[in-house]
Amino acid sequence: MSPISTRKLATLNELFAKVEELLRGLIAAATGGQFGNDEYHRLRQELLANTRLKEKLPSFVRTCRDTSAFWSFIKPRYTHWEERRQFLRGEFEPALSMLETDMACPTEEAVSVAIAKLDSEHVADAWRKALDRRSDDPEGAITAARTLIESVCKHILDERGVAYEEKDDLPKLYGLTAEQLKLGPSQHTEQIFKQILGGCKSVVEGLGALRNKLSDAHGKGKKSAKPSSRHAQLAVNLAGSMATFIVSTWEARSGLGLESRH
Repeated sequence: MSPISTRKLATLNELFAKVEELLRGLIAAATGGQFGNDEYHRLRQELLANTRLKEKLPSFVRTCRDTSAFWSFIKPRYTHWEERRQFLRGEFEPALSMLETDMACPTEEAVSVAIAKLDSEHVADAWRKALDRRSDDPEGAITAARTLIESVCKHILDERGVAYEEKDDLPKLYGLTAEQLKLGPSQHTEQIFKQILGGCKSVVEGLGALRNKLSDAHGKGKKSAKPSSRHAQLAVNLAGSMATFIVSTWEARSGLGLESRH
């Protein structure tokens, strides 16, 4: 993991801990316990300062500027303490879920660095969308994950002057790219390379199939499966890893004259 990723992961862990601390404090304040106004004010300001996290925090955190305002909000809403606990846990779930999702992908900085070498806004935009939509829009994240690999392949094929049709699907585009970069299993004799590169091909084909089944790219019937954030996380992780591998190989083949290396 790169030093940048390490710092970012530490920041995410710190934010997660602060959200949990705020949740515990508000549960205490709502159920006969103590939660200092200064502590509430500090946590509230620190968390609301994060623009992305602010959108996931409960609306009453944004409107209740002190613990007295919070008490006025929660007291008439629920009579029983357990009801208040359940309500507060549910209200904080979106924020905690988003942070957990972000922490599950600590290598995103490495992917961002790799794809930046292509100097393609289409590729960078697909990666940003894939990351941003993991928690709230799993279908959109899966579509963006597929678009990321597709855009990387098209960029490299354009650089190599290889023709393709706009209607070509992801497996076709990857096949053309793999041939150019010597990533096709049939282009190698060593069994270990054939096995690894065969696995890469299967991952790309799987991303294309997952997108067709679970993304927002097609209309849905009554019995259509609905993806969850874990499906989106899987798709984004796989796409990020494959994009990094493809770009790194392209860089080695094109920039460093390593045409004979695996």
